[in-house]
Amino acid sequence: MKLYNRLTIAIDFDGTIVEDDYPGIGKPRIFAFETLKKLQEDGHRLILWTYRSGLKLEDAVNFCKDNGIEFYAVNKSFPEEQFDYTKSRKIHADLFIDDRNLGGILGWGEIYQKISNKSPQFSDSKKKKGFFGFFK
Repeated sequence: MKLYNRLTIAIDFDGTIVEDDYPGIGKPRIFAFETLKKLQEDGHRLILWTYRSGLKLEDAVNFCKDNGIEFYAVNKSFPEEQFDYTKSRKIHADLFIDDRNLGGILGWGEIYQKISNKSPQFSDSKKKKGFFGFFK
């Protein structure tokens, strides 16, 4: 993959990577870890972006490590970033994958197809012009 095509992707944990069972850890959603591994192989930076903190966050990070995924950053834009965790802030990412999206979460296979431009919806030949062209 060309470097300029590399995306920074923020991914929620509960309900997105795993079935929602907060404060516990649900079962992995089908193809979640396989897709995350493939996205990393393709050169994308993955950020774990979750409501979890403290020990519950450690549990999620360790669960992902046990399933072969180590994130570029966790709840921040860059690994070396320092900020006040008592204040909410938006992180910098090209895409956000979350079960709370408008319309819910897609399947992980469809997510990969859209990100890797294998979906006709995102091909250059089908680009719409203007804001309202997007909804046609």
